[in-house]
Amino acid sequence: MGLADQPLEIKIGYLRQAPSRIRISLIDVPAANDGLAGAQLAVEDDNATGRFLNQRYTLVEKLVGEGDDPVAAMNALADQGASFIVTGLDADRLLKVADAGQARGETLINVSALDERLREQDCRSNVIHVAPTRSMLADALAQYLIWKKWGKWMLLVGSHENDALFAEALRHAATRFGAKIVEERVFKDSGGARRTDSGVAEIQRQMPVVTQGAPEHDVLVAADESEVFAGYLPYRTWNARPVAGSAGLMPTTWNAAFDQWGAVQLQNRFTKTFQRPMTALDMQAWTAVRMIGEAAVRAGSGEPGKMLAYIKGPDFSVAAFKGQKLTLRDWNLQLRQPILLFDGRNTVSVSPQEGFLHQVSALDTLGLDRPETKCKLK
Repeated sequence: MGLADQPLEIKIGYLRQAPSRIRISLIDVPAANDGLAGAQLAVEDDNATGRFLNQRYTLVEKLVGEGDDPVAAMNALADQGASFIVTGLDADRLLKVADAGQARGETLINVSALDERLREQDCRSNVIHVAPTRSMLADALAQYLIWKKWGKWMLLVGSHENDALFAEALRHAATRFGAKIVEERVFKDSGGARRTDSGVAEIQRQMPVVTQGAPEHDVLVAADESEVFAGYLPYRTWNARPVAGSAGLMPTTWNAAFDQWGAVQLQNRFTKTFQRPMTALDMQAWTAVRMIGEAAVRAGSGEPGKMLAYIKGPDFSVAAFKGQKLTLRDWNLQLRQPILLFDGRNTVSVSPQEGFLHQVSALDTLGLDRPETKCKLK
């Protein structure tokens, strides 16, 4: 085989931190390869196409521990030839890596950080976002609740920083779509362990009291990203009310029961390969790696500059089993995508809901729109 026949080698980095294993339900504790498995399956899919075009894709992974320097890990991936790095990092680590990576010409694709600031005041021109923002999730939920005419919400907020950020997104969504928050309460994390022999009895006594005496409301909306209380709310509220947000009806990019638009084919392949269901993080990582493969095919090149120009250009789209092609918001590099509403067993609905109109794309009714953005890409 001559040099000209050698396949074009495209290395994709994956820089991640171990997922938190703190979950209210044992069923929800993430696998050690949460996210990574999705990226691995996407590399297989990229290679299935790449074989015909003499391209070969390889995933190079680095796990960043609690005290590790994420910039050193990014540099190690760059040294191995990865110009595109999928990141499963928190916001602070991601920004450090983005700023250090700019000098090296690295493009990062964020698959886990939901923080609005990464697409707003802290946006970077070398960071593309597949993970949705909290406002996209909140807007998706709000549209459905308004469609159901459940316009009166009681909001219960956890006492951690991420809970407050999700609560802020829910308040913004309520204002945007015409819901009314009739009362807001904070659930203080006292740090007590409920996974004890008497835990169920304790929860059964405690949860109704948390929601007692609330004004008339249609739905209890919980902001509890920290997994402290929301999972205990369904069927335990003082009044018989549905629960939504961080428990009950939850907005997400993917769930293991989703079976529309050919998704069941992807679900089956994933389960067969990894012996577990596909999570939202798996799907976000899968989408990121497929975007890179799509760029190499469409640009007809493995040259990082040409691939990035395609992704950022007007012709870019990626198919991800969501009923429509996903495109990129050019003002903050956020991937537009439908959001699923999941009750723990079934997909209840998919937002944007019918009737919520937009002059450019109905998907732009989810999350901060161009006129609202503070992003100045640099």
